[in-house]
Amino acid sequence: MKDYRKLTEEEILQLKGQSCLAGDWGSVLVVEGFNCEYVHHTRFSGEVKLGVFDSEFTLPGGIKKHSGLRHVTLHNVTVGDNCCIENIQNYIANYEIGSDAFIENVDIILVDGLSTFGNGVKISVLNEMGGREVLMNDKLSAHQAYILALYRHRPELINRMKTITDYYSNKHAATVGSIGNHVIIQNTGSIRNVRIGDYCHICGTCRLTNGSINSNVADPVHIGDGVICDDFIISSGSEVDDGTMLSRCFVGQSCRLGHNYSASDSLFFSNCQGENGEACAIFAGPFTVTHHKSTLLIAGMFSFMNAGSGSNQSNHMYKLGPIHQGTMERGAKTTSDSYILWPARVGAFSLVMGRHVNHADTSNLPFSYLIEQRDTTYLVPGVNLRSVGTIRDAQKWPKRDKRKDPNKLDYINYNLLSPYTIQKMFKGRAILKDLKRVSGETSEIYSFQSAKIKNSSLNNGIRFYEIAIHKFLGNSIIKRLEGINFQNDEEIRQRLKPDTEIGVGEWVDMSGLIAPKSEIDRLLDGIESGEINRLKSINACFSVMHANYYTYEWTWAYENIREFYGINPETITAKDIIQIVKSWQEAVVGLDRMVYNDARKEFSLSSMTGFGADGSRDDMKQDFEQVRGDFESNPFVTAVLKHVEDKTALGNELISRIEGLVAEA
Repeated sequence: MKDYRKLTEEEILQLKGQSCLAGDWGSVLVVEGFNCEYVHHTRFSGEVKLGVFDSEFTLPGGIKKHSGLRHVTLHNVTVGDNCCIENIQNYIANYEIGSDAFIENVDIILVDGLSTFGNGVKISVLNEMGGREVLMNDKLSAHQAYILALYRHRPELINRMKTITDYYSNKHAATVGSIGNHVIIQNTGSIRNVRIGDYCHICGTCRLTNGSINSNVADPVHIGDGVICDDFIISSGSEVDDGTMLSRCFVGQSCRLGHNYSASDSLFFSNCQGENGEACAIFAGPFTVTHHKSTLLIAGMFSFMNAGSGSNQSNHMYKLGPIHQGTMERGAKTTSDSYILWPARVGAFSLVMGRHVNHADTSNLPFSYLIEQRDTTYLVPGVNLRSVGTIRDAQKWPKRDKRKDPNKLDYINYNLLSPYTIQKMFKGRAILKDLKRVSGETSEIYSFQSAKIKNSSLNNGIRFYEIAIHKFLGNSIIKRLEGINFQNDEEIRQRLKPDTEIGVGEWVDMSGLIAPKSEIDRLLDGIESGEINRLKSINACFSVMHANYYTYEWTWAYENIREFYGINPETITAKDIIQIVKSWQEAVVGLDRMVYNDARKEFSLSSMTGFGADGSRDDMKQDFEQVRGDFESNPFVTAVLKHVEDKTALGNELISRIEGLVAEA
């Protein structure tokens, strides 16, 4: 706490001589070292506390401004050391301003009455008519929001979650707002009931009302020109710029919203990007990206998603209003001019092309194409496993995580293959085999729900899923047996035994966090019983699940070796392991070859169309190579070939380590 003193008579006279006014000079307090020289044309009202004005600011272009107060009215305001505040058209009321803040050319900054600064605001995600409201708070993670929005079948849980959030909101409610250290606010309209964190930069913003900007020194927030935000929370590292309009929105860490993007009643979690288009009542999990002016995302749940231009959804069928919702599971994409009539559910890492109005649920057929032909949805199961785009996406997401805040709100698992997706492939493989059995092997077209599957697509789908399962289980076994020289089969069996029983059964993707459903249920039971009763405690549970992912993953893989390979892991031998590794090598190399051939299409003659203007075919090829490079030296292509080489060597190393045991047996 700083020590403040009252102004001396000489200081009051000097301030009056510098066109300063006060209702009660006795209520203006200053620290030792305060210098009146830098306070001009200032009106003081209520209790005002002032720090020192010793430093100066260097602005773009080289102009220097000394810290101080000029042309400003302050009412119940504390100003930290070395701030520069000038040209406030109306006034600043009920704020504590940190040190080294630079505030100029602002209309008004005030807190009016008791405010929770956006905490506790209800966001009607997924269902515009209500019923799935998520209560915003500073610590909101995608996983918390997932529970609040989707676990409505457990009303006691929801009531407890609301109570926990209300407790947090009331604890942080205040009649005085805060502007942190090293904050810059320039050329801005009104700021009402907003809490602003350290190192935030607000420039050219129109209006900010009832919110929190959780900026910090590790990951500052930027709010730019023309932005309007009402009832909001913006997390560390985010940028909201260029005429963006937000109403009842939570913006997670390191998001980018700009180019006149418009959103209402929506949640955006880590590393989302929104430009040009519109969002209404969406749950945008980590890495949801939409760039195009003609794109509307509405009443949907997304994550790791890229929306093509003109992507659109409908959430009502003109009966009881906009009550329908849909889910595109992690990694799903839409092409240009795609359309989905909710309700529908699209499986993980699937691609949606055309218009789909038949409410399909393809959640157990991941990595598929949904293609519209003559108003009919055709499903191509598993084909996206061989797509170069899918592999490229999986590689780019970790690199595009821009979060610098050491306190990360969302726990993000980037794995393309995980118990979550592989369990769906097991189910998808069974579905496809059952369709084949019931409808006959010679059927040209199979019907699955409201979609059609061609015979060749069905058979390929079974093959793709089996390749991916081989790859995942083989990866898990090789990792488990890594770096150990075994003396006999029993040592192998002992090493393969899981370290925990956690991981058996169903797994879920809680908007980025992949975890066993048993652990999620344990957390939810703890919340319902009152044992877990703080936001911090809930996030700590998510942290433990995320940290133990690979331990839990092996438990799941171990249990599924028996089902897929028909081998009891308790009696497994070195000979069995070698056979599994050889199958794994075939799967990995085979899948990489498919990806390699898919990448080659990008370098075909048809892809060169538009290159080599005014020249011959040789000019076209040379122009293409100058811009895009040649196929063999493409970084992605060389990475695929290196992956084939590395994985082959990895498998051979394990085989060489244990093949002696086969000879002994």
